[in-house]
Amino acid sequence: MIHYEHFVLDNGLQVYVHEDATTPIAAVNILYNVGSRDEDPTCTGFAHLFEHLMFGGSKHIPAYDEPLQKVGGENNAFTSPDITNYYITLPAANLETAFWLESDRMLSLSFDPQVLEVQQKVVIEEFKQRYLNQPYGDVWLKLRPLAYQVHPYRWATIGKDIRHIEEATLDYVRDFFYKFYLPNNAILVVAGNVTVEQVKQLCKKWFEPIPAGAPYVRQLPQEPTQTEARFLETSADVPLNALYKVYHMPGRFDQGFYTADLLSDVLGRGKSSRLYQRLLKQEPVFSNINSHITSSLDPGLLIIQGTLNQGVTLEEADAAVESLLEELIQQPISEDELSKVKNQAEATLAFSEVELLNRAMNLAFAANAGNADLVNEEADKIQAVSVDDIQAIAGQVLQKANSSTMYYRAENNGH
Repeated sequence: MIHYEHFVLDNGLQVYVHEDATTPIAAVNILYNVGSRDEDPTCTGFAHLFEHLMFGGSKHIPAYDEPLQKVGGENNAFTSPDITNYYITLPAANLETAFWLESDRMLSLSFDPQVLEVQQKVVIEEFKQRYLNQPYGDVWLKLRPLAYQVHPYRWATIGKDIRHIEEATLDYVRDFFYKFYLPNNAILVVAGNVTVEQVKQLCKKWFEPIPAGAPYVRQLPQEPTQTEARFLETSADVPLNALYKVYHMPGRFDQGFYTADLLSDVLGRGKSSRLYQRLLKQEPVFSNINSHITSSLDPGLLIIQGTLNQGVTLEEADAAVESLLEELIQQPISEDELSKVKNQAEATLAFSEVELLNRAMNLAFAANAGNADLVNEEADKIQAVSVDDIQAIAGQVLQKANSSTMYYRAENNGH
């Protein structure tokens, strides 16, 4: 259980406090309700660019990391299609330093043209290194627009075109900041050796003076139900042929999410999973294979991916996967198999709550989805999934008409 208290500042900032006196540490997590799904299709990659810009100095603080390091703190951030998340861990005795730093960033960035230029170069280099110059790095640049036709999940967080970042102007950056980086579009979670009263006082001092902005009302195009299988073939100088199959599934807090998550575990989580046992151990089709999900807030994807053994064609591998999926749709799994993946999922959940920062983040994610209590309901929802539920969702999610398949051929491989 993650115990918490909640209050809202006059400017709309939602604050959650999780007291834990057993640790000398405090975690300060700020989640901004903006991800790559909120970008204009002609200006993608901005949520991720901002993750970098937010470390480039703010209104009164030229260097963000220095003061934090002086008080023994650490920080980082990440961007997803759904959110941008910034976090600090530091000795609880130095909690106010985190409030000072984070509130100044929320108040205003420095909007220094040099900082923009530097971070543009950093992001462009990251785009090249991770997506263009790495084996299989461009998989999601190709798979997302295959699986999504209208929803903004169709581009990757880094952006769909490197030119969007290259051509970013300071005016557009400023507009993006004042549209999304607002107290009324953020959730602050403070966890650790703190008290609710202490956090309230610090919030009033550091965050309440920041003015609210116009509320952001999300109106994204909904992805229509897929009615026929999609296919794409690509090739590059990679070591082995690879197969990718993705299927639309419920969003992170939607009905059926936990069932689809457990289904992906039955298929491809670890060495006891069906894909591994059948297509790697019994029949040496793949050199590695797994299944996982995107866990996105809007309807996401269940993904099966693997690299093939030499001498096996992509067509043969695809047919072998299809055969295994058909079996799963037709025949209910055993209670034992379901218990095993439930226990794995619960163990992962319990382990994730050991670390203070993870508790703070999980609380922020649930609050951002509209109900912080969801953070304490996951274990029950996992346990409530039945064998019949798994078979029903398998029939719904794993049907061919709901699939997008990509063959990634290794050039100069002779196959």
